Amino acid sequence: MEKLWNGRFAKDTSKETDLFNASIGFEQRLYPYDILGSYYHVQMLANQNIIDDSDAAAIQDGLKKVYHLIKSDSYTFKLSLEDIHMNIEAYLIDTLGETGKRLHTGRSRNDQVALDMRLYAKDVVIDQIKKLTALIETLNAIAKVHTKTIMPGFTHLQQAQPITLAHHLLAYVEKFKRDTSRLFDIYARLDEMPLGSGALASTSYPINRDFVKDALVFDRLTANSIDAVSDRDYLVEIMAAYALMAVHMSSLAEEIIIWNSQLFNFIELDDAYSTGSSIMPQKKNPDIAELVRGKSGRIIGHLSGMLVTLKGLPLAYNKDLQEDKESFFDTTDQIGNMLSMLERLLATASFNVETMYQATLKGFTEATDLADYLVKKGLPFRDCHHIIGAIVKEASDRGTTLSEMTLDAYKTHSSLFEADLYDVIDLLAIVSSRRHTGGPAPEVTAAQVGTNETWLSAQKTAAASLSSPLALLEAALK
Repeated sequence: MEKLWNGRFAKDTSKETDLFNASIGFEQRLYPYDILGSYYHVQMLANQNIIDDSDAAAIQDGLKKVYHLIKSDSYTFKLSLEDIHMNIEAYLIDTLGETGKRLHTGRSRNDQVALDMRLYAKDVVIDQIKKLTALIETLNAIAKVHTKTIMPGFTHLQQAQPITLAHHLLAYVEKFKRDTSRLFDIYARLDEMPLGSGALASTSYPINRDFVKDALVFDRLTANSIDAVSDRDYLVEIMAAYALMAVHMSSLAEEIIIWNSQLFNFIELDDAYSTGSSIMPQKKNPDIAELVRGKSGRIIGHLSGMLVTLKGLPLAYNKDLQEDKESFFDTTDQIGNMLSMLERLLATASFNVETMYQATLKGFTEATDLADYLVKKGLPFRDCHHIIGAIVKEASDRGTTLSEMTLDAYKTHSSLFEADLYDVIDLLAIVSSRRHTGGPAPEVTAAQVGTNETWLSAQKTAAASLSSPLALLEAALK
């Protein structure tokens, strides 16, 4: 059929123009949201006596039919119709004739796509919140088992002080909790209904924006029609939150990669989430973690591209805004896969407890506590630092650990050393002495695990309370 906007034109667009201009190739995923918005838009038109009730009912029935056709892969999208809006509207016109032409009364594709993208964004944010909480739940469950599992804490990737595996993993729990909080905040900000803004200047029809808002379960209406059709802040916010989330996941993935190396051997990855080499039969590669690390760059790049696309646009709508979708869709797809795969990778992994313990000993991580031992005997810390540095050098030269050095060897460095020093440098004792809030002491991390369990329960309840447009659509079209 002819293009729905061709009245102004004397000839058809070229095939090259159709191909370059069309967005239907990547916009197809918006079909549920476009149909949902249209369903309640046409109901509002009938309620306001802008179109007849019979026309509205026929259009709504047509929307149900095209929804099920698309869902069952029985509908062929047409490139010549450019986008998801015109493909669906063309189906209605083909099947309903003049009645189908009444659907677009009182709206523009500009406010229509703004609505579709907000509806889609609401669902993907809900989905990522659920995946994030699943990852947090897995990390917290591992931590619960390992509150007394000693491992070296690192600075500059050098063994620094003894901590526990629970303490280390709970650090990532805090990062991901902040990521979750950001997504809830973003959902609240994007929860505005833009339909009724028209191309940029609203409409003279006596529409009822509040009816559509309430039917689609939006919190409020957009306040300015120009802003409503040109705003993509919510997409940038989501992508920025995803980029930071990806950085957090990449950092954790990097540690898994390091821990999985034969030189560290802290973690054993399940065969189901590892790969091999085509030439080296001994290899077991952490490809899932490496892809999580690699995809983070892709997500950061999409954010940068979105900002550059938006930075020079005059108000209101410009075709440049079509470029928001591919990068946003890909970012959403990738972050969801990363969250799911990282959660599975961790849930199926095992930790080499004894290897981590021995690495903590061999890294002389007790040195700070040994210096504090002398401080408590009355020596200035700076002198203690020098003494312990010399002891560490001696132990390193001899190939022994600090706990293996004899008391006589210690006394050659300071007469203040007594046999009780061995109690002070016991690794579990060191960790247990750090019992301040946020510290690695087993009772502290156990309490934090409990706090996180309460937090997780609250987040699941909060996520369940968020309105899912897909759920609304299923309810409307059943």
